[in-house]
Amino acid sequence: MIKHTISPEIKQFMVNVTKKAGAEHVDWAKVFNVTYANTLETTVKKIAADDNFILTGDIPAMWQRDSTCQVRPYLVMAQKIPEVSDFIRGVIKRQFFNMNHDPYANAFNSEANNAGHHKDHTTMTPWIWERKFEIDSLCFPVQLAYLLYKNTGRIDQFDDSFVSGIKKLLDVFEVEQYHTTKSKYRFERDEDRPEDTLVNNGFGSPVSETGMIWSGFRPSDDACVYGYLIPANMFAVLILDYIQELFSSVLNNSTIVQQAKKIQTEVRAGIEKYGTTTNQAGEKIYAYETDGLGHFLIMDDGNVPNLLSAPYLHYTTMDDQKYLNTRKTILSSENPYYFSGKYGKGLGSPHTPKDYIWHIALAIQGLTQADKAEKARLLNNMVATTNGTNMMHEGFNVNDPSKYTREWFSWANMMYCELFLNYFDYQIKE
Repeated sequence: MIKHTISPEIKQFMVNVTKKAGAEHVDWAKVFNVTYANTLETTVKKIAADDNFILTGDIPAMWQRDSTCQVRPYLVMAQKIPEVSDFIRGVIKRQFFNMNHDPYANAFNSEANNAGHHKDHTTMTPWIWERKFEIDSLCFPVQLAYLLYKNTGRIDQFDDSFVSGIKKLLDVFEVEQYHTTKSKYRFERDEDRPEDTLVNNGFGSPVSETGMIWSGFRPSDDACVYGYLIPANMFAVLILDYIQELFSSVLNNSTIVQQAKKIQTEVRAGIEKYGTTTNQAGEKIYAYETDGLGHFLIMDDGNVPNLLSAPYLHYTTMDDQKYLNTRKTILSSENPYYFSGKYGKGLGSPHTPKDYIWHIALAIQGLTQADKAEKARLLNNMVATTNGTNMMHEGFNVNDPSKYTREWFSWANMMYCELFLNYFDYQIKE
């Protein structure tokens, strides 16, 4: 495990924040102090002065998704502490190095060392840890670069590597809108776990063209069943909006603006036409996945992007009726991955055992509603289910929190911190 010392300025920020918790929430503050420092102290591998590789935690690789979520709550500090802004800039540089290397890969090595899943049947290189194509692995680095700009005003992250990465992202999105006829991506893994491989000789199950972007895998790294992952397409709509803004104002490239706008229009129309269904009460809701051929999954997963996070991703609002119908459905037994027990209730995942719910999902549940008392309830629940580690986990058993997955999971830690900061009105500018 890497061990770094955090600076006095960061320590002072943490002191100021935890003062707001007061005597009433000492336990919240204790967990915040451990989790907020943990990412900086244990997951950062400095490659160069402006190049930061971020370990996900107990796996020695960098996920494009996780690394964004691991540093996103530091944007609040970056507003006032240049050191933190520079650190995030270094993460973005590494993310776009990765994206330019292979926009289809989800996880990377810090050097060309051939670590990871090199027995998979796909196009691997020594830099790649895993090559599961997930839409959000392209979206999250763009989000981080944009949010650094919005929170600090800096624009040096929008360099040639950024522009090249955006071009590759747009090209991949366009190809995967026509996965059946244009895509050359294949993925198979020779293991017993079916969620780790794609059917149909690595091509995925059949889909029709809908305007949406095909995704091989979910943000859990589990294979999609029906190809069009609705929450990931929602995230793409947001990112395509960011790209249009950046290439109209900060950068000047009308071709990229037009390309992004065309894809965004098609994806949004596809979500609304093909990505909705009805729940058991006959109410219109968003499906989790569809194939455009009439099949739907009514469920949600604890990982982000998920349907629960739609307002967090700014695809819709917290009071939108279709979202409220969807939220009610997925936070109920109608979702096969919603679990309730003595120590909690919330979203789990096919990625973890039955009756295990995710700390990440509890944080998103708090961040997608306005009731402060409900935010407090969720923070209390998260703190009470660390099993004395003062760290968040992947999933924990709703009837026995001593049973959990991943003792060291930086993404989950930082989602707790984001909800904590949100509760005390420390806002990330978006």
